[in-house]
Amino acid sequence: MKKTLLLVDGSSYLYRAYHAMPDLRNAMGEPTGALYGVISMLRRLVQDYKADYAACVFDAKGKTFRNDLYPDYKGNRPSMPDELAAQIVPIHQAVQALGWPVLAVPGVEADDIIGTLACRAASENIHTIISTGDKDLAQLVNEHVELVNTMNGERQDIAGVKSKFGVDPGQIVDYLMLTGDAVDNIPGVPKVGPKTAAKWLAEYGSVDNLVQHAHAIKGVAGENLRASIPNFDLTRKLITVKTDCDMAELGIGMDTLVPREPDRAKLVELYDAFGFRTWLRELTGDHERIPAQDSRIAADAPAPPPADDIRYETILDRDALDGWLAKLRSAELVALDTETTSLDPMAARLVGISLSVKAGEACYIPVAHRGPDRVEQLPRQEVLDRLRPWLEDPSARKLLHNAKYDSHVFLNEGVALAGIVEDTMLQAYVLESHRRVNMQELAERWLGRSGISYEDLCGKGAKQICFDEVEVERAAHYACEDADFTLQLHQVLRPKVAAEPGMERIYLLEVQTSRVLTTMERNGVKVDAALLLAQSNELGQQMLDLEKRAYDLAGQPFNLNSPKQLGEILFQRMQLPVLRKTASGVPSTDEDVLSKLARDYPLPALLLEYRGLSKLKSTYTDKLPRMVNASTGRVHTRYAQAAVITGRLASSDPNLQNIPVRTAEGRRVRTAFIATDGRIVSADYSQIELRVMAHVSGDRNLQGAFEAGLDIHKATASEVFGVPLPDVTSEQRRAAKAINFGLIYGMGEFGLAANLGITRDAARAYIDRYFVRYPGVADYMERIKRSAHEQGYVETVFGRRLWLPELRGAKGPRQKAAERAAINAPMQGTAADLIKMAMVAVQDWIEREKLRTLLIMQVHDELVLDAPQDEVETIVRHLPGLMCNVARLDVPLVAEVGQGPNWEQAH
Repeated sequence: MKKTLLLVDGSSYLYRAYHAMPDLRNAMGEPTGALYGVISMLRRLVQDYKADYAACVFDAKGKTFRNDLYPDYKGNRPSMPDELAAQIVPIHQAVQALGWPVLAVPGVEADDIIGTLACRAASENIHTIISTGDKDLAQLVNEHVELVNTMNGERQDIAGVKSKFGVDPGQIVDYLMLTGDAVDNIPGVPKVGPKTAAKWLAEYGSVDNLVQHAHAIKGVAGENLRASIPNFDLTRKLITVKTDCDMAELGIGMDTLVPREPDRAKLVELYDAFGFRTWLRELTGDHERIPAQDSRIAADAPAPPPADDIRYETILDRDALDGWLAKLRSAELVALDTETTSLDPMAARLVGISLSVKAGEACYIPVAHRGPDRVEQLPRQEVLDRLRPWLEDPSARKLLHNAKYDSHVFLNEGVALAGIVEDTMLQAYVLESHRRVNMQELAERWLGRSGISYEDLCGKGAKQICFDEVEVERAAHYACEDADFTLQLHQVLRPKVAAEPGMERIYLLEVQTSRVLTTMERNGVKVDAALLLAQSNELGQQMLDLEKRAYDLAGQPFNLNSPKQLGEILFQRMQLPVLRKTASGVPSTDEDVLSKLARDYPLPALLLEYRGLSKLKSTYTDKLPRMVNASTGRVHTRYAQAAVITGRLASSDPNLQNIPVRTAEGRRVRTAFIATDGRIVSADYSQIELRVMAHVSGDRNLQGAFEAGLDIHKATASEVFGVPLPDVTSEQRRAAKAINFGLIYGMGEFGLAANLGITRDAARAYIDRYFVRYPGVADYMERIKRSAHEQGYVETVFGRRLWLPELRGAKGPRQKAAERAAINAPMQGTAADLIKMAMVAVQDWIEREKLRTLLIMQVHDELVLDAPQDEVETIVRHLPGLMCNVARLDVPLVAEVGQGPNWEQAH
């Protein structure tokens, strides 16, 4: 049987792992994401490929012969991030401890070692598999060598290379000579991309033959080809992977590439030090041992139940259901989860219910599986009717993970779920708002457990099946795990939340908010579809007019949506200055670049206007009418409650928080949001973040302005410019407003200068004068930055903890950006806390007074309600008090209320 050599392009994978993984850290705050990713990849490779020989090859420090040939080789690569550099030694240690030979030879690139080893193996009739994400190595593929990309599972043999690049492996060097390699800063033929390169090589076979026929290539491409011919000798040498390194001189032979048994003691040491809990338990079998983990949250995960103590039951008959009903009635707290047909909460239908009353004990009640096993199940309606008294009992305490979703599912089935007192998604979010809160990651992070994934059951991509098609027994184990893990997570997370009064307060607020969001999402909002379609037609006509004007300014027609054509028009034909280039080396035409160019040139300004209208049309006026729910006749957005570090809600499908309000066209979209049978009422906290700044900074001048009810921007202008309040000009007020809001977001002199169109010296003078008049603000900014560096987090007024992982190890611009976030986060987070408190207070009042008014939207610092005509006066009168009395700050809260037939007129 043919032997196999498995080669890993370690340098390629450590970068990819670093960028692919979240910001993982151990108890000492050391970054571990790249280390975790590389180990995961190697573990997966060992499972997938049984190799007789293996090596993990890294680039060594220092230059190689390619740098001597071409000093700019890899010259555009930024230096290795500090967080990645800190993981290189542990990565090498872990790879060796896993039993892999590690190769890193000074003066020789990893690619050349890989190429030489693959060539040597072929000469000995050994099949080579190269695990890499680097396209350069495709030139090595032949009948003895194939590539595999462990990140996405892609395999490339000879046919695979041809399919991916359009050329044979033997043509890859020529292909890269034509396209260049932006990653390594190797120039190609300007304006020649992959399609053109493949086309030329299909016709001429090689670059050498192409050069012989270069005179026949027409147009700009031909001119560029002929101009590039003198470079080809150099680029060929740079791109070609060496296959003839002297392995004997380097001390490398096939006998040195035999994998060793893993160094178990070293792996235990590494996994313990870096907090890789699941792997540590897998090695030691010691479920009591808890390795070090992220120092921000102490880890005291209980030992999971022994495998023989895990009791997962599938409920298929009435006697078994009766037994579990008795358990539910006597349990102090029950973990509950649903399996459904859809992620859309308004459309999802129930497939099964899982329940857990103690760790290691759970049941699954399938009610709508239609898989190939054809298991007879209890009827869905009968199960719901039997469970309804318990499900709708507010005194029956229930624990869920993302209770909002499950509440919608039960409402779709006619059941009003009550008694929700705990939610592990919200517990995790309150503890670690900067990390993801899905069940699988939480179980690995907090329990050291890796359960069955959804993809394991249903597949992924085009071949993914619906959960109701999964065999019942496989589905049951997955569903039971969800309920069981939810209960175990609660046992770990809930005491940590309760131990911090601020976190406890915020968690209880989040649980209440979840209930209100369920109601709000369910209420939906009525839109005038006909009006939106009319607006869409008008926007389309405006875009056509702008297109014609753009053609006139450019002197020729072009595709306004093509960055390539736009770049040619702006920077080649019109010779506008190139402000920034993309990673591939072409001039950028992004919004920031166009905004700067628009100050001096008409075409970029017109393009920005065109893009704004295009986005408005595609995102709202075209899309919203199609998103009207057929059953309710309303649009139902989804509010992600645990997605934003600061505590703010995120709206999606559709996003109702990003409708532009600074343009007339954007405001017109809001006119299509209409009342059902009465008026739309809007209540907006006035200048809430500035008021929070006045509170947290304790600055008496700023607080005094709010207490006196002054126009805060006018008052600031009076202070900064030293003029009486009545004499403040509109220009001075505009500058003061920019300073007020800019400082909240940590803006410095450079940002203020750009915002106001003034010199940096003038901006510095404005800021200096501001801090003289408001010294408490300057003191707060320095104080909060110090605190953030020391603790790694900041807090809102009410105790929400806002983690700032970028502060750890960051330098230069990244550190400055993290410090700006530290200044702003308490303001934005406190505003998020207040609007959630307001939502809870308003919805509780509506229910208590038995009003028919609907709370339908939350947008930043604004609540939007749909009120029947006979309740409008009551709503308008009570809203300000409800919103302003949810908390006491050192400055008064103010809520401004408006009403109208549509959202725009109410705002």
